[in-house]
Formats: sequence, C-alpha cells, structure tokens
Amino acid sequence: MIRRLSKEETIPMSLLLLADPSERLVLQYLKRGQCYVMEEEGVIIGVYVLLATRPDTVEIVNVAVEPDYQGKGLGKQLVIHAIDTARQQGWHTIEIGTGNSGVVQLALYQKCGFRITSIDRDFFLRHYEEPIMENGIQVVDMIRLSMDL
Repeated sequence: MIRRLSKEETIPMSLLLLADPSERLVLQYLKRGQCYVMEEEGVIIGVYVLLATRPDTVEIVNVAVEPDYQGKGLGKQLVIHAIDTARQQGWHTIEIGTGNSGVVQLALYQKCGFRITSIDRDFFLRHYEEPIMENGIQVVDMIRLSMDL
C-alpha cells in the first residue's frame, strides 16, 4: 500500500537518506514537498517525495526502497504511483533527476516513460560537501528527465 505520510508521523529519514545522503537537503525539500510511503504489514519499506518546482511542474526529488526489498519492482511501483498522483493533482509535467552513475535508475525512469531532457553539470559538486560514489563512479552530474502528463 502506498499512502501520503501525515504531518504527525515520523519521517523515514534513514530511507530517504538512501537516495539523498544530505539530511540538510532532505529536510529542506520535505518542508515544501509531499512525502508518500509504501508499507508492508505496517512497516515502511519505500518512499518518494513530490515537490512543486515551477508552475504546472512537479518533481520526484527522492525515491527509495529498503535494501532487503530492492529488485522486486517496488521502485517502479513508487514511480508509477508518483506519476498517477501528479496527474490526479492536475500537474502538466513531472520531472525526476539522478546522478550520472545511476544506471539502474536511468533505465527504470525511462521504462516508466520519462525522457532525458538535460544534464545539470557539476550539480553534485555544487550541492554536496563530500564526494558521492556509485557503481565505482563519482557522482558529478545530474541527469534530468521529464514526462508530459
């Protein structure tokens, strides 16, 4: 089951930090965004955050699945839910970004219908103090993707 997290509930920070290692940035976009969680038997196993970025545009700024549950199609379920939610809320465009080394994420987002629209060069160098490594590659650039709803 996927549902919106209520304001009174504890933020699943450890899960959010799997997708974004900066607690400071996560807290910033949580203040303005909508956090959705995936539960199994009352335990939160997945999360995504939708954030309005421009008129008519919303972005998925975080999507993560607990490591023990990865590889089972749950990330795709979260992304599809985010797309459906954005469409129901009346947004015209949905965007998502991932690091240059996120080959699994890039494949997933394109399978869900996103298309690469731009590269934000040096994004991770500008916004993160510590280097981020993924798949043996330093994460430097943000690959931006979007979909018209």
